[in-house]
Amino acid sequence: MATSRPKSERGRVDLVEIQKLIELIENSPITEFELEEHDLKIRISKNGASHGHVQLVQSPLPHTVAGAMPALPSAPGEVLAAGPRSSSVIEFKSPMVGTYYRAPSPDADPYVRVGDVVEPGRVLCIIEAMKLMNEIECEVRGKIVEILVENAQPVEFGQVIFRIDSSAV
Repeated sequence: MATSRPKSERGRVDLVEIQKLIELIENSPITEFELEEHDLKIRISKNGASHGHVQLVQSPLPHTVAGAMPALPSAPGEVLAAGPRSSSVIEFKSPMVGTYYRAPSPDADPYVRVGDVVEPGRVLCIIEAMKLMNEIECEVRGKIVEILVENAQPVEFGQVIFRIDSSAV
């Protein structure tokens, strides 16, 4: 698959490239994918269905993905174990390879901290992959008991990022 913008030489959207993207998303654990580049916005969302939903918008949009974010220093004590693990502790794993960011920008508060109660749909972090900032959302209700990754650290697919205690709420 081409690594450039899915457009043909005439400036039209290349539907074959978009179909390839849909197939890649369908065959991966990723539930949502969004790409914004200049006047093109592509969003693919599984939403629990067997076929992905694609939203394609061409309009003047601000260029929001501008490369890697500078590292945000971790607060002392944020990456720590919260005692013995019980069977109600869920390991939240990275859905992709990329760089983990704990906040939307270097001067912003982190999305979550140890001790925070989270709900399904709440953004936990950003993983940058191929200069795309992917907001990673929680899938369970629970309490963050451990954050295992430092800010701006590379993560692998399936690497445990958070431990969430589903019985603590």
